Amino acid sequence: MNKTRRNFIASSVTLAAGTAAAMATPAEPQKGKYPLVHHVFFWLKNPGSVADRDRIIEGLKTLRKIEAIKELRIGVVASTEKRDVVDNSWGVSELMFFEDLAGQASYQTHPIHQQFIKDCSHLWDKVIVYDAIDV
Repeated sequence: MNKTRRNFIASSVTLAAGTAAAMATPAEPQKGKYPLVHHVFFWLKNPGSVADRDRIIEGLKTLRKIEAIKELRIGVVASTEKRDVVDNSWGVSELMFFEDLAGQASYQTHPIHQQFIKDCSHLWDKVIVYDAIDV
């Protein structure tokens, strides 16, 4: 019985160590589920206006109703470390994910997107878009 108990304890320790090692090993990066990334940055006409910022955010939230958009994230400038490579001059951003180019193209002309532009474009001074495909 003593030998069986030692075998059980040894096996348990080995199994626990193997599990810990497997969990500590980083997984191979996987391509995104939605490979087309559409990232938009908005510079507000009135950068200090919380009301204007919030109005754009509310407008961006309406875009979630567009079926072609698979994920939508909305953000404001984070208070991260100031470095030469960090641009924190913008006010609001949107990060969208699409399955393909056709989905992104349909979003551009979608009535909800066009309404957002009509309702909110007077609030921004500048917009920059970065589109990328997951490789």
